[in-house]
Amino acid sequence: MNVFCLNNRLALVTGSSAGIGEALAHGLCEAGAHVVINGRRTDAIARVVAELQAAGHTAHAMAFDVTDPAAVKSAIDRIEADIGPIEILINNAGIQRRQTLEAFEEETWRELMSTNLDSAFYVAKRVANHMIPRRRGSIINICSVQSELGRPSIAPYAASKGGLKMLTKGMAIDWGPHGIRVNGLGPGYFATELNKALVADETFSQWLCDRTPLGRWGEVGELTGAAVFLASDASSFVTGHVLYVDGGVTARL
Repeated sequence: MNVFCLNNRLALVTGSSAGIGEALAHGLCEAGAHVVINGRRTDAIARVVAELQAAGHTAHAMAFDVTDPAAVKSAIDRIEADIGPIEILINNAGIQRRQTLEAFEEETWRELMSTNLDSAFYVAKRVANHMIPRRRGSIINICSVQSELGRPSIAPYAASKGGLKMLTKGMAIDWGPHGIRVNGLGPGYFATELNKALVADETFSQWLCDRTPLGRWGEVGELTGAAVFLASDASSFVTGHVLYVDGGVTARL
């Protein structure tokens, strides 16, 4: 099972100071990777780094705004120069804004697209420019079941995640000849800060459990196995694929 081993590989996980990103960072560390924790809040980043280091893992802090192309370029170049070559990238940073489409503000649309879609392009492009000469690397974009399915009041979010699915496929096509694999990881409904309003809604929770073949919300730790698979040599001939970890939601009408 050594193909799942990530020993000493450096991974950058964006938006990893909480929620799914934090869980994925922990999972990569458990598989042997060294991780760079990213976010905007230095205190939150410091907490995650301290927890990982206390558990015996190697973790680094790198606060930068993934929606700012200049900040992205500077930070990634600094990681490459001061910490080491990035071999794994997980584009996890994302936000949710709920409102019916006719009332959705243009400014909020731009904020959502910038965070969920533009940032993945900025970060992956800069990381790929370092990976290409090395002819090796794995990029994982965090998609969603909304890359495939819609729900009332989240049309812009679904558009951003649908766009990210197709951007993932495009990256895989363009960068595959350079030895870089690009895949998507599509979570279903997980009890995170992003979904706290839905978790608190008993009617929605009951509907979701009835709709999900496995009959429950997901736990963030259940995403880590899929992330390790996509990051590791176990998936050496897998690229351009979106792996849904959703309890069966996308399989059911």
